[in-house]
Amino acid sequence: MTTRIPGISAPFRPFPQHRWDVDWATGRITVASIPGTDIFTDPGGEDAQVTSTTLHNAATLLTEAPAGDFQLRARVGVEFSDTFDAGALFVRHNRDTWAKLCFEYSPQGEPMIVSVVNNRVSDDANAFTVDSRSVHLRISRIGKVFAFHASQDGKRWVFVRAFAFPDADSPLEIAFEAQSPHSEGCQVTFEHATLTTASITDFRDET
Repeated sequence: MTTRIPGISAPFRPFPQHRWDVDWATGRITVASIPGTDIFTDPGGEDAQVTSTTLHNAATLLTEAPAGDFQLRARVGVEFSDTFDAGALFVRHNRDTWAKLCFEYSPQGEPMIVSVVNNRVSDDANAFTVDSRSVHLRISRIGKVFAFHASQDGKRWVFVRAFAFPDADSPLEIAFEAQSPHSEGCQVTFEHATLTTASITDFRDET
């Protein structure tokens, strides 16, 4: 079964179906994360394929990425409950090759911008804290390079990181994601969601 989002023509596949809701009057997407879930492969695990070191079970709303350059963006709000609760934008070739840009609750009890790029195992990079319970996130693809940006007002975009995947020509999916690896779940909202074929020329010019 697929779900439609106002302003985006591509159909999305919700997992799990019953946890995702789209309000067509406001365009707001809401999801209740699944307790004990994440998308992460522990880089310190003895074997990245061992279930105990790999989680790929968080709630996702997935669709195929457009060909060529694109931007996926949304204002993400999270009712944080425990460490690493997060709402995220997500991009994936497969279970071993993916990346996410998160609005996440830190171990210090602060909302943060966090990014993860997974090439068999995950890295984990903190960007900056946010003095709010919502923030704007953006994933851009420019050629074979991806760029992550975050914004507190939706106008000034702060560069988080750029990266490329090893197999840039394989099929690509993009998604909204909600996780709660240590809590009994959290509510996540995605507002003003857009998916466009717009491109950017300078990762660091804050536009």
